[in-house]
Amino acid sequence: MTINDAVGRRESTCTESGLDPAVALFRSLADGTRLAIVRRLADGEARVADLVGDLGLAQSTVSAHVACLRDCGLVDGRPQGRQVFYSLGRPELLDLLASAETLLTATGSAVALCPNYGTGAE
Repeated sequence: MTINDAVGRRESTCTESGLDPAVALFRSLADGTRLAIVRRLADGEARVADLVGDLGLAQSTVSAHVACLRDCGLVDGRPQGRQVFYSLGRPELLDLLASAETLLTATGSAVALCPNYGTGAE
């Protein structure tokens, strides 16, 4: 079932299992570190060491988030010797990010003011 199928039916609810994969996708991208990793990998493949240097985070933090993205099927790893080079696993992810940026521009980033999920929300 697609998002449109689940949302378009009158009997649909927010907890409908047909939306679970979409919820999981957006949750995987909702973390700032994971989103930063995805945005960095949009520029090309990188090793964890590269991501650590680019993002200024601990190696263990980056490794854990890369593993999460890999488990979600959003990031692929290409072993080369003792290193693994990570890249985006799905080119459609770039389209999703571009659409999100378009939406943020169109709304004037109004979501940042959302009392539940905005930048000031706890």
